[in-house]
Amino acid sequence: MTLLSRLALVLVTALLTACVSHPPPNPVTQAPVEHFSASADDVLLRAIGLVGTPYVYGGNTPQSGFDCSGLIGYVYRDAAGIVLPRSTRELLAMPVPSIRREALQTGDLVFFATSGGGKVSHAGIYVGDGRFVHAPSSGGTVRLESLSTAYWQKSYLNAKRVLDANQLAAQAWPGGS
Repeated sequence: MTLLSRLALVLVTALLTACVSHPPPNPVTQAPVEHFSASADDVLLRAIGLVGTPYVYGGNTPQSGFDCSGLIGYVYRDAAGIVLPRSTRELLAMPVPSIRREALQTGDLVFFATSGGGKVSHAGIYVGDGRFVHAPSSGGTVRLESLSTAYWQKSYLNAKRVLDANQLAAQAWPGGS
């Protein structure tokens, strides 16, 4: 991806964040080039392209709508050719590296305990600049949100890096590649 394409991508991300109910805490900046890979770029573009798709419990396609794990599975299959587990619990249990919040990179999966009790109940795809794409709840749509809001900070559990572990992910789940 050329530098001009990356800058255009950052601009599109910035414009999409204007639709979020909370303003970004800091100006949007471009991540260093070494943080991007072709798969991360593909995941980023596919996830952002699904913003506005309706939430549907059990949904896993743009035509049927998405729940949070259905969105993640669809994006990874479509953009990176990686087949992932279907539930948030199984996604969190994947034998791939856990990532510290301050080390998040584009394409990492972020996990939340939105029901309290410290058990995973929600997940999204980190897209950079402190933001993630997710399918939040019934009646809503896939959206881009900031990890820095109080709600997401309070319920944040963990993050996993799938893209640097393609071979491990492919071995762990039949059909993965």
